[in-house]
Amino acid sequence: MAINSTGRRKISFGPAAYVAIAVVVVGAATVAYLEFGKSKPAAEIELTPDAKQFVRNLQLSDVTMEANQSFANQMVVEIQGKIANGGDRPLDTVEIYCVFHDSYGQTVLRKRMPIVGGKSGGLKPGEAKSFRLAFDELPDSWNHAMPSLVIAGIKFSG
Repeated sequence: MAINSTGRRKISFGPAAYVAIAVVVVGAATVAYLEFGKSKPAAEIELTPDAKQFVRNLQLSDVTMEANQSFANQMVVEIQGKIANGGDRPLDTVEIYCVFHDSYGQTVLRKRMPIVGGKSGGLKPGEAKSFRLAFDELPDSWNHAMPSLVIAGIKFSG
């Protein structure tokens, strides 16, 4: 401890103290990130009785499937299409199940994916939007046929 020109005590730390403080700060930041930094998965949207009745107002069209090789020499299957809202209610989110089968008709993969909502926004009555779904990890037992597309959840706007 030293005394400066104003008569006050001046505390000086050695290099070991700075290293110890840095270790504590980095450790606290790591714990905070692991506890609070990871986003929690969003709750699945349910298909309420009201939404089940509304499903008949949704039309999927121009649905195609294409397989391509990625830069990592991996097969990527893309499903593209359009969804139209023929009902009278605006939609915030629509999710579908993509159900892939094997050559015996058994389900080998069932994946839930959003086709309306998020960055693409909602779907107003009378409106249609394009969607694109990419799959890069399909089971080898998949029969390479178009998967079944089933509405899994609807969230109405407002």
